[in-house]
Amino acid sequence: MAFDITVIGAAIIDILASPVNASVFSTGSVPMETIKMSFGGDALNETIILSELGKKVQLISKVGDDEAGKRVLGFLQEKDISAESVHIEKSLSTGINIVLIDEKGERHFLTNPNSSLRKLDLEDIQPFLENTAEIISFASMFVSPLMTIPKMQQLFSEVKAQGKILAVDMTKAKNGEKIEDLAELLSYIDYIFPNEAEIALLTGETDPYRNAEILLEMGVKTAVIKCGEKGCILGDETGIYMIPAVPVQKCVDTTGAGDTFVSGFLWGLSEGWEPLECAKFACAAASCAVEIVGATGGVRYLEEIRKRYEENQ
Repeated sequence: MAFDITVIGAAIIDILASPVNASVFSTGSVPMETIKMSFGGDALNETIILSELGKKVQLISKVGDDEAGKRVLGFLQEKDISAESVHIEKSLSTGINIVLIDEKGERHFLTNPNSSLRKLDLEDIQPFLENTAEIISFASMFVSPLMTIPKMQQLFSEVKAQGKILAVDMTKAKNGEKIEDLAELLSYIDYIFPNEAEIALLTGETDPYRNAEILLEMGVKTAVIKCGEKGCILGDETGIYMIPAVPVQKCVDTTGAGDTFVSGFLWGLSEGWEPLECAKFACAAASCAVEIVGATGGVRYLEEIRKRYEENQ
C-alpha cells in the first residue's frame, strides 16, 4: 500500500470536560457545558486530520488489548485507516487522558504514565520502516521515555538512510534534557515543530527568533516555532520569518491545535509547497481546530482551510 505520509506516535482516548475551574475542588460537583469522549494522542490526531484532508496515512503506534484499545482500532476502521502497523500488547493499558479545559480554552491533562501513551519503543516502530511514506512525522519527541535519545538517533538515522523527509513534533522535555543533549539528533531533522515553551525549556532562551536560530545552527533544516495566538516563527537557510495567526471567531479549546498545525504543514509539504506557504496553511488549519471542543473535530473540510489560507495571504 502506498502512503502519502507516515505518522509515528501515540493513539489514545481523551475524556474532555469544559469549562473547568478550581471550584470543583471546593464544591465536589460542578456542572459542565461539555463532557465528551474523543480520540487523541499526537500521532492519532495527525493521522485523522490528514486523512480528513484527503491524504493516505500510515499510523505506526501501540495500544493495549483492552476495551480502550479496541475502541481506538474500531475508530481507525471507521475512518478507513489501516491498523496494520499498530502494535497490540496484551499486558498494556491503552492510554486514557482526562483533559480539563478552562474558560479561556486552555487545556490541562491528567495522564497515566504506565499506559500506552508512554510505552512506545523502537521495537514497535522498526518492523514497519521499510514500507513508510516519503514524508515521516515523529509525533512527538519526549512523549515516550522508552524512546531515549540514542534510540531516537537510531530511528532518525534509519529514516534518513532511506532518503525520507523527517518531521519531528515535540512536547516538553521531562528529564531535564537540554539542547546540547540533542546535538546528535538534530542534523537528521528536516522540519521540527516545538512551541515557545518547549524550545525555551531546552535552550534557556525565551526569544523564539533566537531559538529558531539555535535549531538551525545545530543542524535542523527548517525550524518552526509554534507561538499560539501569535502564529509561528519559521527559520530556514533563506532567513527567519514571522507568520501571523489566522483570526478565530472564539477559542473554545486548544486541545490538538499544535497537532492540527503540524498536520496542515505536512499536508502542504505533500503537495510540494514551499515551507512559508506550508506554515501559512498550518496557521489556517489551527484556526479551525480551536473553535471546536476536541483534538480533531474542527478540521473536516479542506475547502474551509483553503478559504482561510487564501483570505490571510
